Amino acid sequence: MEPFRSVRGGGARAWLAAAEASLLRNLVGQIMTLVDPQSGDPLSGDPLSGDPRSTQPETSKTGTPDDLSALEAMLYPPGAAQTPEDPVLARLLPDAYSDDPEAAGEFRKYTEPALRSAKYEVARQMLDTLPEAGGRIQLSNTEALSWLKALNDVRLALGVRLGVTEEFEQDWAKLKPDDPQWTAYEVYAWLGAVQESLVQALA
Repeated sequence: MEPFRSVRGGGARAWLAAAEASLLRNLVGQIMTLVDPQSGDPLSGDPLSGDPRSTQPETSKTGTPDDLSALEAMLYPPGAAQTPEDPVLARLLPDAYSDDPEAAGEFRKYTEPALRSAKYEVARQMLDTLPEAGGRIQLSNTEALSWLKALNDVRLALGVRLGVTEEFEQDWAKLKPDDPQWTAYEVYAWLGAVQESLVQALA
């Protein structure tokens, strides 16, 4: 890979080998699968398909819901306020209040769909500007910011899977090159270098 360089007028450019582009596309695709808004969207059903999620609550004669809880049950399915069990997803969609589970749950219930959509969108924008065969890449400022956010999510996810700590360099040095984790650590470090070169190019 040729590191990112700034572009006159804004943005950045770089060159990626085909294998590097393929790796990035694979990792970003996995993030999209994890945060896919449809996987947690109670309103994603087609109202004409007979999907029970599109069923409206019964209303009173005045046209208002008989019970506010019925409306909330339709909008927010069971578990919508709970921290994800998958540690990677919990890291990507963290609790807003670590010392107040109830407040964190309420905040999550109302904000997680938007956060999922935002992460999904920046990942999609990265894939849209990343040629499958690699080669020369040129990004506008907006596209570069999407890359930074998507790369950060990929590193967060991989870091959780690897159990990365502040002693990352020391832990990596203890591994032998034929250890399966050695390659994963190398990828984690490489992602950091890609991210850093893009930050420097934009600066």
